[in-house]
Amino acid sequence: MRIRLVFLFIFSFIVLAATQAQQKILFDATKAETAGNADWVIDADQFNLSYKNGNPVAGSGNEANAQRFPTPSQKNVTSYTKETYWTGALSAWGIDLVKKGFEVETLPYNGKITYGNSNNPQDLSNYAVFVVDEPNIRFTSAEKTAILQFVYHGGGLFMISDHNQSDRNGDGIDSPSVWNDLMKNNSMQTDPFGISFDLLKFNDKSDNFRSLPNNPILNGPMGKATELWFFAGTSMTLHPDDNSSVEGLVFRTGSSFGNKNVLFASATFGKGKVVALGDSSPPDDGTGDSGDHLYNGWTKDANGNHERLIMNASIWLTKKLTAVNPVKKKMKP
Repeated sequence: MRIRLVFLFIFSFIVLAATQAQQKILFDATKAETAGNADWVIDADQFNLSYKNGNPVAGSGNEANAQRFPTPSQKNVTSYTKETYWTGALSAWGIDLVKKGFEVETLPYNGKITYGNSNNPQDLSNYAVFVVDEPNIRFTSAEKTAILQFVYHGGGLFMISDHNQSDRNGDGIDSPSVWNDLMKNNSMQTDPFGISFDLLKFNDKSDNFRSLPNNPILNGPMGKATELWFFAGTSMTLHPDDNSSVEGLVFRTGSSFGNKNVLFASATFGKGKVVALGDSSPPDDGTGDSGDHLYNGWTKDANGNHERLIMNASIWLTKKLTAVNPVKKKMKP
């Protein structure tokens, strides 16, 4: 009996690992995520991008130009692999995901954000999670529809903003406004996630976490998260009348647990899930483009709590809902 139980345990572990390994997580690099003093990519082999009139141009600059597959190969990542294996300020995040059995890719600067397009090898339908860290270019109408369709049909979206007036590529719009535009002006539903980013800029070292012992983001497989440090970030306002599932998890120091002053939030939409973070500093691992001033927010700031919080959220996003979560607002025709 004992031998049989051990066999079943090993078999179940192998099946779980194989299933998880098939899940792919896509990091966006189409929205000027490497403009200015930013390097929000998991790996880049070239540094030849410039941003003219806000748009990326290869061959005439020195900003990171991330390719689809990080190199060296993620197949060779082991539990001992350091984040410097890849060159990007999000490489620690990427390496941690691979160590947990996921595959990671980048959508390059000239990639296409689509959903249900079989001619696009990086169509969102091929991925479990889409990570967009501080987008500085407005999403097109077609891209907004693709992202919302992706989430509604079971995908996970990790939204990261930065503070107000953080327009790194000089095109007249910054990340909080980019996100707000996606949620306000789209073809599917106004305010689908019940989240809007405030147009603010502040620092905060917050331990103002809700006490939710069974919450898989605050108390997940990477451990319990208890601190979140913002360095020039913004907060969020929640709108439960638009999406009753929206939930604030971390709040500004001294704030009550309501719908304002939210630093980290989650929601469901259809069969998919969303998390939102108001500052790009926490996932920064301090290494990447040598021309940028980067800081280790991943493990150094907040005593390693950023790694726990962001990884727990990433893993939670990969888990599909079994039924469509109803939302209060009707879908647009």
